[in-house]
Amino acid sequence: MQEEVLATVAASSPRRWTGVGMLVTVGVLVIYVALASPPQFGWQVFLLAAGAAAFWLAHRMWSATEDRIELTPSQLRTGSGQVICKVEDVEAVDRSVFAFKPSNGFLVKTHTPNSNNWAPGLWWRVGRRIGVGGMTAAAETKFMSEMLSAMLAEKD
Repeated sequence: MQEEVLATVAASSPRRWTGVGMLVTVGVLVIYVALASPPQFGWQVFLLAAGAAAFWLAHRMWSATEDRIELTPSQLRTGSGQVICKVEDVEAVDRSVFAFKPSNGFLVKTHTPNSNNWAPGLWWRVGRRIGVGGMTAAAETKFMSEMLSAMLAEKD
């Protein structure tokens, strides 16, 4: 039986195209500079590696932003079913101005650390901290953070 989805956050199509397009542009320009006016060999290798990294990141971001984030009564998960965290493990939700969080997003602090993970443009997890947001609409992430905060307040 599927759990009821209380809130959903997804990347909009224009944001996806803009973000990925910028990374591809950076990759093209860096590789062009490396090949058109080659600097010293070490710098040329560095520029080629940086260009390849930009293309890799663009591909990774495109793939990650095809998914969405869902909040259910028991967990925060991706649309593909990957559990980001369980609601019972959430210690605090921070959406303040000075929080180290993604753009248009919020920060979740959990009781227990988990493996580091990253879906560029959607969410990241480092130890006990989870950042949700990036290429998402501010209204969607604000609603999700408020729902999660209400669930925490209700639990206490």
